[in-house]
Amino acid sequence: MRLAQAVAQCVAEGGVLVAEAGTGVGKTYGYLLPALLSGRRTLIATATRNLQDQLSTRDLPRLLDLLGVNRRVAPLKGRASYLCTHRLASARRDGHYLGDAELRHLAQVERWAHSTRSGDLAELPELDETSPLLPLITSTRDNCLGARCAGWQACHVNEARRRAMLADVVVINHHLFFADLQLRESGVAELLPSVQTVVFDEAHRLNDIGVQFMGRQFSTRQLRGLASELVNEGMRWARGFQPWPELASLLEQQARALDQCLGRDTPRAGVRLRWLGASPEGVAPGLWQQNQLQLAAVLARVLEALQVVAETAPELRRLAERVDALQQSWAGFMRPPSGRVVRWLELGRQARCMEAPLNIAEAIAPLIAQDTQAGVRSWVFTSATLGLDESLSWFTEPAGLQGHATVLRVASPFDYRQQACLHVPEGLPDAQDPDHACALAHWLVEPLRCLGGRTLVLATSLRALGELAQQLQHWLAGSGIDVLVQGQGSRRRLLERFRQGGGAGRPCVLLASGAFWEGVDVPGDALQMLVIDKLPFPVPDDPLVQARSQALRQEGLSPFEAYVLPETAMALKQGAGRLIRSETDRGVLVIADERLLQRSYGPQLLAALPDMPILHGQPALMQALGALRQAG
Repeated sequence: MRLAQAVAQCVAEGGVLVAEAGTGVGKTYGYLLPALLSGRRTLIATATRNLQDQLSTRDLPRLLDLLGVNRRVAPLKGRASYLCTHRLASARRDGHYLGDAELRHLAQVERWAHSTRSGDLAELPELDETSPLLPLITSTRDNCLGARCAGWQACHVNEARRRAMLADVVVINHHLFFADLQLRESGVAELLPSVQTVVFDEAHRLNDIGVQFMGRQFSTRQLRGLASELVNEGMRWARGFQPWPELASLLEQQARALDQCLGRDTPRAGVRLRWLGASPEGVAPGLWQQNQLQLAAVLARVLEALQVVAETAPELRRLAERVDALQQSWAGFMRPPSGRVVRWLELGRQARCMEAPLNIAEAIAPLIAQDTQAGVRSWVFTSATLGLDESLSWFTEPAGLQGHATVLRVASPFDYRQQACLHVPEGLPDAQDPDHACALAHWLVEPLRCLGGRTLVLATSLRALGELAQQLQHWLAGSGIDVLVQGQGSRRRLLERFRQGGGAGRPCVLLASGAFWEGVDVPGDALQMLVIDKLPFPVPDDPLVQARSQALRQEGLSPFEAYVLPETAMALKQGAGRLIRSETDRGVLVIADERLLQRSYGPQLLAALPDMPILHGQPALMQALGALRQAG
């Protein structure tokens, strides 16, 4: 009730509300109800597409029906979420290089394309979000032909934007908000001036998502995608005018040269490398400069070739514009960074050069200041985890909202002292010891057998996740407990299978990292033990962590006290929130890191967790697990 009243007041009077609403408060309805009853045009932004779909297809229609209110609702996603019929046709025409699995999925997409009205690929659950087919059947800002496309009028992206412009309530995600705002592309940038209320749900993710879109980036994936389209479109529309295969080969060579230069075949893959000087960390400056100049020359040659034939077809003109943008982006990375930004190199499935500000204040604060002066718009930021103090400074400071927002904290209604307990295993290797994950897996076998699965294990790194998975699959072989592992199936399917593990379902344990630390909602007895492998401290050599720490030192503050510890506490609070999801849930939280009870900062981290009793010793833990299994 307090949340709904505060949102209603903010909507009616304007201004900014930052509201932390604990699990079980009813946060979603707490902001939807006053927004709908206000009659004001509302934009809702979520961090995940899962919540975006839930709001637009379930929560909003259900609430509108209960209220008897007629409001038009429209979801709006980024281009990568919608089928592009032009690229679908191209994929079929040029798909001779696809494997059997991709060809089968392509046939499914073609059948679905004849019946879908929205073109939203979420309607195809069998198409995994990591499918290599997706980039071939969706458009990007770079390769979209715009009004020059033959399918422009019936374009699913355009239709979604038209519906959004006519809707009373539009549901987007944080990625789209910042991407459109930064690029001034039609969509959110066009929509925002006509909106009176903006709500950011899952606002704890806002800063991390926002900084990705507020700088510049350049990736080897862009080069490889450009090479593929250069051959396809060049040979189709201007065969014989330019040596398209040769130019595409040069782009591919440059992508490979960058990979080799950056050591993508080393164990460093999947991390961020600092970029403080002329070259990224661990890369010889001379070699890096040589690759920079060679790539600049190749891009210039490709652009010159395309400009000669650009008027032949819209596809070629768009390719020329795309190469020009890539050339400008790459030129930016050949110059030293300017201003209060951090530059780094990201290695994973692609090598990606990144440059971004330290926070989103420069994007959010001007919008808020402008609206506060004019009194034309209300802003609501809400999440279950936004801070550790009464001012919620963990969120408001990097968002540039301190002094501009009304702050509200509504505690969870759950009785954690009766519903949950905390256990810290004794005798495991130090959390920083390479043997910690293996020892934890061995320790977990007895509790897992006692409880019969029903456990979510959250790892703080992919390395630890892999070690835990390997060991538990070995130790639990033949136990009747299935070991589910992130990456061995889509997130949606893993969670569906995990939810079936309670009651009469086959017992299972889910091992995960990253995105599973939040947004996982498994009420009931399918999840009765949550294990966190170690305290989730920020990675110390992450360039963003280092840059933010350095900025605090320059202000005379302790990076550990002012940044590292609050970040750890918030991540711990977010992960622990997966355990108790309803008033009838019961469970045990295991944090396998004795630093929580032994170090001087332990009490601060414990204070971030719900107030629950601590179980000391293995016998007490086994007794609690046995009681849970018997009750379930």
